[in-house]
Amino acid sequence: MSHSGASVTLRTSKGLVLDLVRSSGPISRVELAERTGLTPATMTNVVRQLLAEGLVLETGRERSTGGKPRVLIDVNPTARYAIGVQLGADSLTYVVTNLSGAIVARLRTVGASDAPPAEQIARMAHDIDTLIGDLALRSDSIIGIGLVAPGPQDLERGVLLAPPSLPRWSDFPLRDALGDATGRSVLLDNDATAAAVGEFWGGAAPDASTMCVVYMGAGIGAGILIDGTVYRGASSNTGELGQLWIASPSSGARADTLERISGPAGVVAATAAAIANGSTTSLTLRGKDPFSDFTTISTAATLGDELAVESITHSAEDLAESIGIAATLLDLDWVILAGPAFAVAGSLYVGVVKERLARTLFARPRHAIEVRLSTHPTDAAAVGAAALVLQDRLAPRTFGVEPR
Repeated sequence: MSHSGASVTLRTSKGLVLDLVRSSGPISRVELAERTGLTPATMTNVVRQLLAEGLVLETGRERSTGGKPRVLIDVNPTARYAIGVQLGADSLTYVVTNLSGAIVARLRTVGASDAPPAEQIARMAHDIDTLIGDLALRSDSIIGIGLVAPGPQDLERGVLLAPPSLPRWSDFPLRDALGDATGRSVLLDNDATAAAVGEFWGGAAPDASTMCVVYMGAGIGAGILIDGTVYRGASSNTGELGQLWIASPSSGARADTLERISGPAGVVAATAAAIANGSTTSLTLRGKDPFSDFTTISTAATLGDELAVESITHSAEDLAESIGIAATLLDLDWVILAGPAFAVAGSLYVGVVKERLARTLFARPRHAIEVRLSTHPTDAAAVGAAALVLQDRLAPRTFGVEPR
């Protein structure tokens, strides 16, 4: 199953088979046994369990090649659902996804920067109940809530650790509070990590060995997957790409973190300075909300405004430099750009990153590297939050544990 050299497996035979059906179905029992290494007898029992639980369906037969046609198995997308919640200072995004990772409902509301956490939790629980009620889903078909947020976290305690954009939420019992308010199981994780799991679960990179999803909202982070399993590091705070210090050769900015130079607020500050120094542009920046101004710059860049193109290109070049470091250290074969900052000008970023990696990647004589934009750049973290629940509950992955 693994082709990166890491010992990565799913914890149960049932999880292993479901994961393969989800990613490769429709597929026969014979091919499942061949690809998993499980015996035909074990495969028969596992598929029987999955059919009984409604997680897979028999969807027809292969075309006959002379013998008895094989029955094909595929995932039943409506068997289970998960809720994903992306907590941010500027907005909250809720999604409900089915077993295949497809979005069946979406809700976006105002952010959580001003309301007291306990008050906001009550609002979130109400929004979740409304979303479920509108879909008329069976309560037991919803297997949990994934909750994601930016910044460092203590996943054991279920709390955020001094998040820059959500200072009032530091050390608040976020996971347990939402669980108590909704009466449902809640998983807390980082937004970039969630986005990576969402891309994998949704089939965006089916052949990825070592994948990095770079997530840019107000900040910049990265989720790293090895054969579909999250690499978490010592404290589950890996992938903080935006905290790398750089001396930006493209924009001429003084040495600072990638996030402060090339994230949305840094791009807005540099563009505003250029306008103040007399640069010709069609841009009008309001100066109230950095992310709104960043969207204005991104839109102008796609329309060819010279200053906007220059600003986005500087940001993309610095980001590409940092991604290149990660690609060489981790020997990446996939990079996906996700997050609301890529919603408008994501294709410009992809072009710059792709060109840089094609030219400088250390392992380029051995293999190419795929660089793509997320299929859901704005909702990537919320979709990933739901995928985290689906993976954890139905096909949990870990390092170094054999199926049993």
